This record gives sequence, C-alpha cells and structure tokens, in this order.
Amino acid sequence: MAGRQMMPRSKSRILLFALSLLVFSLLFFLSSFQQGTRLPPTSRHSLTTATTAETSFVASLDHFLANKSPSTKDDTASPDADVTPLDDAVSRSEADRLYSDPYYPVGLPLRVYVYDMPKKFTYDLLWLFQNTYKDTSNLTSNGSPVHRLIEQHSIDYWLWADLIAPPSERLLRSVVRVHRQEEADLFYVPFFTTISFFLMEKQQCKALYREALKWMTDQPAWKRSGGRDHILPIHHPWSFKSVRRYVKNAIWLLPDMDSTGNWYKPGQVYLEKDLILPYVPNVELCDARCLSETNPKRSTLLFFRGRLKRNAGGKIRSKLGAELSGADDVVIQEGTAGEGGKEAAQNGMRKSLFCLSPAGDTPSSARLFDAIVSGCIPVIVSDELELPFEGILDYRKIALFVSSVDAVKPGWLLNFLKGISAARIKEMQQNLSKYSRHFLYSSPAQPLGPEDLVWRMMAGKVVNIKLHSRRSQRVVQGSRNVCTCECRPGNVTNTISIVS
Repeated sequence: MAGRQMMPRSKSRILLFALSLLVFSLLFFLSSFQQGTRLPPTSRHSLTTATTAETSFVASLDHFLANKSPSTKDDTASPDADVTPLDDAVSRSEADRLYSDPYYPVGLPLRVYVYDMPKKFTYDLLWLFQNTYKDTSNLTSNGSPVHRLIEQHSIDYWLWADLIAPPSERLLRSVVRVHRQEEADLFYVPFFTTISFFLMEKQQCKALYREALKWMTDQPAWKRSGGRDHILPIHHPWSFKSVRRYVKNAIWLLPDMDSTGNWYKPGQVYLEKDLILPYVPNVELCDARCLSETNPKRSTLLFFRGRLKRNAGGKIRSKLGAELSGADDVVIQEGTAGEGGKEAAQNGMRKSLFCLSPAGDTPSSARLFDAIVSGCIPVIVSDELELPFEGILDYRKIALFVSSVDAVKPGWLLNFLKGISAARIKEMQQNLSKYSRHFLYSSPAQPLGPEDLVWRMMAGKVVNIKLHSRRSQRVVQGSRNVCTCECRPGNVTNTISIVS
C-alpha cells in the first residue's frame, strides 16, 4: 500500500522539477534575447551624442582650449638618440601580435602614437588663431579671408582633438591611441602647419618649420622607418613647403594631388603613400528636414559662386563663365568665401539642382564639399582631381564628372544636364543625403565621419609601410635601395553619357 502511494508522489516531484527547469530555461532565454538585442555601448553612445556633435571649428576650438591643457610630457629626443632599443622593442611587440592575433597586421583598430610636441608647435598656434580670428581684415593676396581658409583646412585640429580625447569621450573604434611607441602602427605629428603659414611672419614661419623638421627627424621612430610610418597634416598646398623635400617618405594628409608640379614636386605625393582628405565645408549642413523643404523648390539648373580667374588648371573657370553666363536657369557669380559670400553660396546651392565644381588653383575646391552638404549635385570639371576616401566611397552615385574639353563646347554642358531624367536626379539627391555625413568633421568625431574614414583608409596602407620600412633597414651598399614604380597612369576624366 505504501509502495502504491509513493508512485504518484514521485511522479509529482519529477513533474514539478521538469516544470521548474522549463520556466528557468525560458527566463534565461528571454534574458539572453534582451541582452542580445540591446545596442552595444558604442552604438548607444553614438545615438545619444550624434545630435550634440559640434561641427563649427571656432566653437569646438573655444571649448577645447577652455578645457584642455598642454601635456606635461615632452617627446623631444636627442639628435644622437640610439634607435636600437626601440627597434628591438618593436620587433618583440610585432612578434607577439603576429602569433597572438590571427588578423595581424591587417585589421582595425589602428594603433597610433601621438607625439607630445612642445606647445609652440601645437597649443600656441591654436591660441594664435583664437586670439586673431575676429580680425576679418586679414586677407590673402586674392582677397580670401585668411581665417576662413584656415577653417577649411583645419583637418589637423579635428584629427588631433579626437586622438587625444579621453577614451570615455570617443566614439570611433577604428583607431586607438597607444602610449608606448613600440606598440604603434603609425605615428601622428600634431604640428599646425596651416595656421603657422598664414598667421606668422614669413621668416618666423620658416624658422618654425625648420625647428619642427629637426624635432621630427631626431625621433628614434622616424630614424627607424625613415618617416614612412609618420603622418603629417599638411592640408593647405602652401603649408610646410620650404622643408617638404626632407619628409617626402612620410604620409601626407592632402587636399588633392596636383600633378602639374605647381604645388608638389614630381615624386613627392602619390595615392599609394598619401591620403586625400576633404575640406571642411564652408556652409551649414542641409539636414533631412532642410532637404525635404528645399528639394521640391530647386528652380536653378546650375549654380556657381566663386573666383572666376584662377591659375593653372583653374583657367577653365573663366572659360566656363564665358560659356554659361546669361544662360536661362543658370547662376554664375563672382565672389569670395567671406561671411557674406558664405550666405550667398549657401542660399544659391540650396535653390539649385546642380552645382558647378571646376578646378581652382589646385585640382580640388572646397566648393565640392559645400555642394554635397547642401544637397546640390556636383558637376565636377577637373581632369586631374583625386577624391577623398575613394577606396570606400563611390562618387558616381552623387556627382557628375565632365571633361574640360566637353564642358567648354558651346551648349554641350547645359544639354547634358537637361538630358538627365528626374528619376536619376532624385536618386542622386537621396544619395547626397546619405553621403553628407562622410564630410562633416565634428567633436566628438562620429562613426563614418571623415575622421573615421581616415583611419579606415589608413589601415590599407599599413602592410606596405611595414614592407618598405623593413626593406630600407636591410638593404646593403650598392643595392637598388629605392623601390619605385613610374608606371602610374595619369588621372583622366571620362564623361559618361547618362540616358536614363
């Protein structure tokens, strides 16, 4: 009897245990699912800070200088500093990474060592800009406001400010700052070459350039690689010009690559070594709300505002001006980048379907990036132009490329633009709204912003940099110690007819 009574009780206990296990498993599954669907910390942080990113150089710089002090550390090296200890440490570090990281040396994040330079190369120059930028009477020889030009080329500030920000304030995961030189993939030199060129007396600037050159080339890391793994922000074509020949192995951050020899000597710059960065836009972003309001009202077919008389490849401007001036639905205006010019350019671009972007004194122009953030489809007439981040971005989705030969043929350009279908225009406008984020420098730097794309592009250079650095260390006397390839094809614009 007792045995018969035990059977149901045992079954009840087993059933209860099974139900408890099932409930526990279900709760565990739901908990794991919720955790799995949560945004990672980076994504959550990105969403909360994206709307508060500061894109004004002046406003960001004011905040930076009010809250940041020069580092007490100084990386100044002795001219006769021995390279051997660093070389040995690098070899050990790279061996450790090779055998522990299955993706080394390819992959992200990049490890960047940021030099702590004396403040005369960094903070003093930023203060010089801040203390003088309200002096709008300071103009270049062609009438452009000096401080506006510095803002357009302020890529050195945006990159440095992000690299040295506390990790808790950074959003980018493509690059990390390391504090031991042997751990670095690349070395960043935070010298403000453009500010010093425009705001210092000529001889004083050249003296500072020579000091900066000596400071860099005294570094053991520079001697070890010949400067090949060092990044130099020399974004204005005039900056650092007097000493460039001594740093031609380094990675230059440039606005373009003028192949005519007017700005860069043959062999100084090329895509395999250097990196093209966009200008800082001179106009405000036309965001989604702005685009929804302006796109249906874009009544001007083609717009241009800027200097019509330029040198070198920029001579195309005067020819285009003569060809297009007075045509229906076309606005061609002479103007500068001053405050009034900024407003006029912004208004004109937001009212236009297409924005003319011809070569200036150099193949590139800030006007291209003004057009992109304004939602105006760029019409690029610059046969030698190289573009930022072209290994990542497809500019055919947002811009039209026209050869200078075709552009100046009577009636050709306007007929070409009028032949583009409304569907194609709408598609390109939608792509512009997506692409604009790639050209907006900000603090904090945003994922997929220009600062982020710099490091994604740079990652593709690292293996080749290591190859040439190591090769230079082992070549013997009498060998072909310079590895070159002079078979690079010229950049030729091909106008493609659009029929749909």
